[in-house]
Amino acid sequence: MSRVRIVPEVKHRRKHPRSVHDRSRLQSIENKLAGPFLKERLLGDLPGPALTGFHALTSSQLYPKGAILFVEGQEAHGVFILAKGRVRLSTTSMDGKSLLVRIAEPGEMIGLPGVISGRIYVLTAEALEPIQVSFIPRAPFLKFLREHGDAALRVAEILNEIYHATFRELRYLALSGTASERLARFLLDAAVSGRRDKDQSGATLHFTQEEIAEIIGVARETVTRLIASFKRERFIELQGSTLVIADKAGLKGLLRA
Repeated sequence: MSRVRIVPEVKHRRKHPRSVHDRSRLQSIENKLAGPFLKERLLGDLPGPALTGFHALTSSQLYPKGAILFVEGQEAHGVFILAKGRVRLSTTSMDGKSLLVRIAEPGEMIGLPGVISGRIYVLTAEALEPIQVSFIPRAPFLKFLREHGDAALRVAEILNEIYHATFRELRYLALSGTASERLARFLLDAAVSGRRDKDQSGATLHFTQEEIAEIIGVARETVTRLIASFKRERFIELQGSTLVIADKAGLKGLLRA
């Protein structure tokens, strides 16, 4: 069975974080940033001087919930590496309607396509909660990639993953006709691509019902109603805040293609 966690929509009061200036705090943040993404995906086994040079390019910052990192159409001046929190990536139509494309989670590099192409940010990045990021200006970042071919190759792989993640989100709107189809496709994809729990065979994806509704293009109430319906049909089970896909074949039967 596969698991998807639906996060309770609880609002908390938080103090606005401040900029990080103290060197010891900056080093602590860099140590946190040097997790699986930077060490294994981007930096790999680069020599010590190269790692030192990379960290020298970055400046760490804390932002409050609702902060805008960049807006659609803005010149791409650098990349943001998300260390903590989640960021909403969206686009806006001509009539002002906003479409959630995807949600970036810790370890992701935000704004990469625009920086590599040398053009503009194609999405707007907004903090869904207090976040911690490390910023690298475009020019030194590109210089670093030119000097370190292994890192450049990994960036190409990351761009490919961003493309597929974006395509997967848009598929909910383009290929799924009914609301039940869209939710079924979302849950099936989540079971495959979500973060793995150490003690669970399935995937955990931290989305609220409201965020799921925005991703698949339906009302929040529709998601609530469909989850209840899927539960009655025994396609899914609810175990606390965790949604378990009990009948994957049943969910697949709702899809047209």
